[in-house]
Amino acid sequence: MTKVTIVGAGGKMGCRLTDNLKDSKYDMTYLEVSPEGIEKVKSRGVDVSKAEDAVPEADYVIFAVPDIAIKSVTSKIVPMMKPGAVGVSLDPAAPLAGHLFAREDISYFASHPSHPSVFNWEPNEKAHFDYFGGIAAKQTIVCALIQGPEEVYAAGEELAKIMYAPVTVSHRITIEQMGILEPALSETFGAAVVSVLKEGVDRVVELGVPKEAAYDFFLGHINIELALLFNQLPGGQFSDAALKAINIGKELIFKENWKDVFEAKSVKEQIIAIT
Repeated sequence: MTKVTIVGAGGKMGCRLTDNLKDSKYDMTYLEVSPEGIEKVKSRGVDVSKAEDAVPEADYVIFAVPDIAIKSVTSKIVPMMKPGAVGVSLDPAAPLAGHLFAREDISYFASHPSHPSVFNWEPNEKAHFDYFGGIAAKQTIVCALIQGPEEVYAAGEELAKIMYAPVTVSHRITIEQMGILEPALSETFGAAVVSVLKEGVDRVVELGVPKEAAYDFFLGHINIELALLFNQLPGGQFSDAALKAINIGKELIFKENWKDVFEAKSVKEQIIAIT
């Protein structure tokens, strides 16, 4: 049976992965050092192991720790891994920053959830409100083989699909492309733009529009605008007046060079800043 160890099993992501993997086909062990994290692991009906016992036997070691801790954690854990084992990163930032402990005789694999789409349809309330994914709502994932033989990819992807289940599609990309997706697209760009959307609604409320009216009106319009732009309404299009307003808004709000956020130099700077 394939042996899998989760490092940081009592953290936010560690708990999510533990929930999905504890009753899976894998022989699981769990590492956690904080008292609070240990209690969270035990509350899930599993025990915490010692690194020196679990890691040397593991076929896969999942690093469910924050980006800023990856360098110190892998420097302690990776030397204990057996040759041919696979280290699994849940985010591209640390690998791209060079924070994974270097060993040529092991493989590194990365996978990250896309999270349920705004266009996702779910048949029940629990799945509908699973915004993060990995509990009940369908989502896609992205995967990359950072280093190691090609056969590692398929097995790593199989593990990732259970980690983030239920998964509909797994996209294979490079670790560099994953860095463009996160942090550049999803956070540096996407989260920044979304936060400005919220600031815009707040400003409208400050100007006297009732909050409930502003929220209902804006979120409804965002829904149809996203549907139009992301091909959810075949044949649908913005009105001529809306197109004119869009052009006015772009000139007022965005810098001409805003797309530079996706260039390699900027992506690297973003990754260094957050790790």
